[in-house]
Amino acid sequence: MNNFFSLVLLMTLSLAAQAQSLKVMTYNIRLDHESDGINQWPKRTEKVYALIRKYNPDILGVQEALHHQLQDLLNNLPGYTYVGVGRDDGKTNGEYSAILLKKQRFTITRQNTFWLSETPEVPGSKSWDAAITRIATWAVVHDLASKKDFLTVNTHFDHIGEVAREKSAVLIKQKIALLGNGLPVLVTGDFNSEPSQSAYTTMINGNILKLYTARPASETQGTFCTFFVTQNACKVIDYIFYTDGWTAKNYQVITDNDGAYYPSDHLPVLCEFSQQ
Repeated sequence: MNNFFSLVLLMTLSLAAQAQSLKVMTYNIRLDHESDGINQWPKRTEKVYALIRKYNPDILGVQEALHHQLQDLLNNLPGYTYVGVGRDDGKTNGEYSAILLKKQRFTITRQNTFWLSETPEVPGSKSWDAAITRIATWAVVHDLASKKDFLTVNTHFDHIGEVAREKSAVLIKQKIALLGNGLPVLVTGDFNSEPSQSAYTTMINGNILKLYTARPASETQGTFCTFFVTQNACKVIDYIFYTDGWTAKNYQVITDNDGAYYPSDHLPVLCEFSQQ
């Protein structure tokens, strides 16, 4: 009988631990652009929805989502709510770096967006050698499963400006240090920077704030692949970073495809986290 109750206790504790862990995904869904032809957004939406349903992230940071794409996601994935604004005007124009969160899992305490520029509070602003306006969206949330709070941030760095990417990395760490105020932090995004490049090394160099990458050193799968499954080798530019206070496990780059095309030109990254 004692063995039976011990087994029940272990199973209960295991289930409780699983319930308190959370799955985090970053996914550049590719903006809706007619030049994509057979891979334009209306022709691949079901593949995107199916992938998200399959892997069922608790938190999903999306990049390049135009307003109607974000609405499509919410309409077809009704378990999620979101925070975020369009980067062009701070309202609905331009791409979002939105954060989708499970409605029944989280309450949002605070949220906002800042611009990756020398005037981060000015909507539509850009600086340095950036080709395009870039943003970071953040939320302080309360996890109803673990009863703990944390800060989650989602961003998309410039694809042209190397200086802009490095400066953006510094800015985002400065902002996180202030906004988090000691809370554990998760950062998702398309950083347009490979591990050997300065923006990536700035993110993890320990200055201002110590961030870790969820990507294991042994991982070789890239994340930016274009739509074509048989295309050249993928580049590693999409990441999930985190601060002390988290334990990360089960990292994976999701390579699901229909035999010819991926659902987006980027592959989503998924990792499971639990607060220490």
